[in-house]
Amino acid sequence: MVYAAVYEQPGGLVGGWRDQDQMRTNLQMLRNVVEPLDRPGGALRHVTIMQGGKAYGVHIHPEIAVPARERWPRDAHENFYWLQEDFLRERQAKASSSTGWHFTIMRPRIVFGDAMGSHMNPIPAIGVYAWLRHEQGLPLSYPGGPARVNQAIDADLIAQACAWAAEAPNARNETFNLENGDVFVWQNVWPAIADALGMPVGEPEPQSLGATVPGQQKAWERIVDKYQLAAPRELAAFIGQGATYADFQMNHGKTGPLPPVIMSSVKIRQAGFAACMDTEDMFRKWFGQLQQRRLLPTPAEARA
Repeated sequence: MVYAAVYEQPGGLVGGWRDQDQMRTNLQMLRNVVEPLDRPGGALRHVTIMQGGKAYGVHIHPEIAVPARERWPRDAHENFYWLQEDFLRERQAKASSSTGWHFTIMRPRIVFGDAMGSHMNPIPAIGVYAWLRHEQGLPLSYPGGPARVNQAIDADLIAQACAWAAEAPNARNETFNLENGDVFVWQNVWPAIADALGMPVGEPEPQSLGATVPGQQKAWERIVDKYQLAAPRELAAFIGQGATYADFQMNHGKTGPLPPVIMSSVKIRQAGFAACMDTEDMFRKWFGQLQQRRLLPTPAEARA
């Protein structure tokens, strides 16, 4: 079983990560899935759950040591990660030898994919921001704050890692950081993003996507109609809270210089999972996927 669900309170992204009700809800969600499967004579063999950089306190500490390693003791803050992990360990300890199972904890960095309506996928929100500017005759300007060296993970790589962990003895009851294998800076990959979307790069224009993009429902409807897109007409159904999440990841409102956020992926590679991906190629891939699915217009349409 791969458990990749998360409950985020409406409008509570980032700030809600330390909310007690949100923590309890995320724990109960996991319990509701595992408990019916973990029964005498059941077929449960392996559970993989997701954590992330918040395990190291990246959302509350101005700086963390580089690189963050899985062997560190728990960061001293409340987190539903710890509630879920403790539940798995306690539940596993009670399992009989005939129904014994193991688990793996993955800690991916910033996740990128083509999921619609996700609260923690910036790709659709960036695509909408780009096309709102395109329709105004504006270049694609970087909206974020100061530069920070960071890491990303391709959603397909996460899937590959989960498939590996389900069968690999070296993954049993282990925690692994997971990232593409390189580092990136938003400002440095922005030209590749603009090219993938078929737009010229403009001068940086710091602004909050979370404050501006969700309110552009009518403008988005005009884009959907004009280019005959298959994307949802309801903007929130397409981007979720992704615009707010993009603000967080792009350091909106912060002042520099900012320390890097780097998690070591040596442990998972030594354990046997060595897949990797160039992060610039990853951005091109996912915007290309949205275009192929007619969720965003193509670069040819942008340049027409």
